[in-house]
Amino acid sequence: MTQFEFNHKAKELYKPLRNFALKLTRNLEDATDLPQETMLKAFSNHDKFREGTNLKAWLYTIMKNIFINNYRRQMNSQIVTDDTENQYYINSHSQRTVNLGDRKMILKDIQKAISSLSHNLRIPFVMAFEGYKYEEIAQHMKVPLGTVKIRIHNARKKLKTALSDYNPRFDRPMAY
Repeated sequence: MTQFEFNHKAKELYKPLRNFALKLTRNLEDATDLPQETMLKAFSNHDKFREGTNLKAWLYTIMKNIFINNYRRQMNSQIVTDDTENQYYINSHSQRTVNLGDRKMILKDIQKAISSLSHNLRIPFVMAFEGYKYEEIAQHMKVPLGTVKIRIHNARKKLKTALSDYNPRFDRPMAY
């Protein structure tokens, strides 16, 4: 594939790349920068593209790798700046007090909701939560695998309803 053909085909994929970038970054500015970086890297590494390879998948892989590298770089370089005179905030060693009362209340409500489940729903749900595989739960309860899956699903639905106060978006149907 000539450089011209490669450039033309890559430019046709710019809009889908931008949409994918928006899903990755969830930020309009970053979603604009990411496809540009991807195209720059693709154009500069045109010689590494193998004829017969899926160009779209190749570009998506480049974009995903750039996103992951940028994310890691950002996590590693979280720098705190202090513009105050004598850097008062950075040099002050005051401790913050965190109120954990709301967490304890939420935990009690979760425990209460789980304990209100019937025995047939609570046991498989708790076992799944603790990391048991569905097959192990089915063997323990001496019921078919499908029954375990249905019971866990029903337990989740009941818990979701019982704890809907903590996440009001579950009450509304999602708009598409």
